[in-house]
Amino acid sequence: MDRAGRHETVGFIGLGNMGGALAANLVTEGFPVVAHDAAGPDRTPTGARWAPGPADVARAAEVVLLSLPDGSVCASVVRELTHARGSRVTHVVDTSTVGVAAARHLAAQAPAYVDAPVSGGVAGARRRTLMVMYAGTDEDCARVEPVLAGLSGRRRRVGDRPGQAQALKLANNFLSAVALAATSEAVAFGRAAGLDMAVMLEVLNASSGRSGATADKFPDEVLTGRYASGFSNTLMSKDMSLYLRETEALGGAAALAAVTQAVWEAFATAEPGADFTRVYPFTAEA
Repeated sequence: MDRAGRHETVGFIGLGNMGGALAANLVTEGFPVVAHDAAGPDRTPTGARWAPGPADVARAAEVVLLSLPDGSVCASVVRELTHARGSRVTHVVDTSTVGVAAARHLAAQAPAYVDAPVSGGVAGARRRTLMVMYAGTDEDCARVEPVLAGLSGRRRRVGDRPGQAQALKLANNFLSAVALAATSEAVAFGRAAGLDMAVMLEVLNASSGRSGATADKFPDEVLTGRYASGFSNTLMSKDMSLYLRETEALGGAAALAAVTQAVWEAFATAEPGADFTRVYPFTAEA
């Protein structure tokens, strides 16, 4: 807040399923938001001000948040923010999943960069319950903490160097991807044996096989037939490729990562852009 107790103007670039929800949270929390999306102004949350391009956002805000598809898009936007005539940008907060190497590269390009990916899905974003994991210097994290608080009620600083939050986000998504794919195979097996899916989930959630897939994704999306979590198989395949690449670069164990990446790549190739919870029918019909 400024000296008069008002929230500062915040920039937001990337208003897809997750970015739109996060930008709307900032508006709800009282931040003046100036936002841009390459798809046009229709995604702009109510109460936010549309900007024609990243340069316009750069001239309006010191802190700019990104929610973009990958590291190359983020790099392009950061260049625009940094080199825009009259740019006021002092800090870039990146909620995208870009990987460790890309985050380090972006940190070298931006005036100051806080690595801040999120987990919890679009529904969690709307409820302000998703986890914001962030990493950066003491000074940079302290500067953007009020803005991070506007995104969600759950936040955790996980490191002092950009890239560390990306590592944790990729580890998290790897576990999520394994659990959802494995649960799909297990439920397909049970259904083939004549078991009822709802009964299976009830017992699994009271047993050692419980996971985020059995507790949330299957009851909310698969059992209901909604398949509308807001996260695509294409993005999950991208994240698994990133995880596998980073694991191999660090010399870590990657046997399960390789198998999991292959499953998600096959699904994304067969049904590009499908909700990632549709991995169940994809698996069941294989």
